[in-house]
Amino acid sequence: MKILLVYNPTAGNGKADKLLSKIKNEFNERKISVDLLKTSSPGNAVDLVKDADLSEYDGVVSAGGDGTMFESLNGYYLNTGKVKPPFGILPIGTGNAFVKDIGLKSGDWRSAINLIAGNKTRKVDVGKFRTGEKIYYYLNIIGLGFVADVNKLAQKLKIFGNLSYTIGVIDKIIFLRSYKVFLEIDGEKIERENIFVEVSNTRYTSNFLMAPTAEVDDGYLDVILLNKTSRRRMLQCLPKIFTGDHVTMDEVETFKAKKISVRTESPKELTPDGEMFGNTPLEIECLHQDIEVFGS
Repeated sequence: MKILLVYNPTAGNGKADKLLSKIKNEFNERKISVDLLKTSSPGNAVDLVKDADLSEYDGVVSAGGDGTMFESLNGYYLNTGKVKPPFGILPIGTGNAFVKDIGLKSGDWRSAINLIAGNKTRKVDVGKFRTGEKIYYYLNIIGLGFVADVNKLAQKLKIFGNLSYTIGVIDKIIFLRSYKVFLEIDGEKIERENIFVEVSNTRYTSNFLMAPTAEVDDGYLDVILLNKTSRRRMLQCLPKIFTGDHVTMDEVETFKAKKISVRTESPKELTPDGEMFGNTPLEIECLHQDIEVFGS
C-alpha cells in the first residue's frame, strides 16, 4: 500500500512537527509506503494535491487540522487525473471536527492509520459552494455571521486549542449584532433577522454539537439558523450547543436541504471548514456520497 501524505508541520501549534517521526514509524510498521509532502504556507496543500499523480497512490491523506483537510480536499477536486484514490485524515490539528463523524477522535492519529491500513472506507457527502466566481468544496461546515466572527477570533487564540472557540463565543456575545438574511432552501424563499447561518455536513463544529441530526452520507446538508435574540438568551444557548439542545430553542430553525442560496444586504465573511475567506452571496449544493474516505 502506498499513500500520499500531505503534512502540515505547524498544525496543533507546532505539535505536528514533533509527531512526524512517530507517524512515519507507525506507517512503516504497517508496511505502508509514504510519499511525504510538507506544506510550507497557507494554501500550499491545494497545489500539492492538485499537481500530484494520484494514480500512483492507494490513498491521499491530509495530516493537520480542518484547514489542511479543506485545502487538500480542494486540491483533490482540482486534480485532473482520472484515478482518485480514497481520501484520508490524520487528525493532528487544533480542530478536527469532521473525523468525529467517521469514527475517529481529534488527536487519535493511530486509529486513523488503523483505518488506512485496513483499507476501511465509506462514501460521504461533499458540500460544493460558490462565492464570487470561484467554486470550492467542504466536508464539515460553512457558516457566516456570528459563527464566522467567532472563528476569526479563535484563529488568533489557537494556543488555547478547542477552548479558543468557547472564548470567541463569549467575546462575540458582548458585541452581538443581527443582520437581514435572504435564503432560498430547495426552492423555498425565506427572510430573517439573523445572528448566524451554518450549513453543516457533519454534526460537530469544533466541540459544539451544532447539527445533531446531520448525517454525512444522507444526501442532505443541515441548515441551522439562529435568529435575532438577546445577549441573555445567547448565554443561555451556549451550554446547549455542547449537547445539541439549542435546536429546541424558539430562536433556532433547522432545515435539511440539497441546495441553498444565501444573500445579505452587505457582504458577510464566510468560514468554510474553519478557514476564513469568501463573502456572501453564497450558493451551496450537496454532492451525494461524492467522495470515498477512510472511515467507519
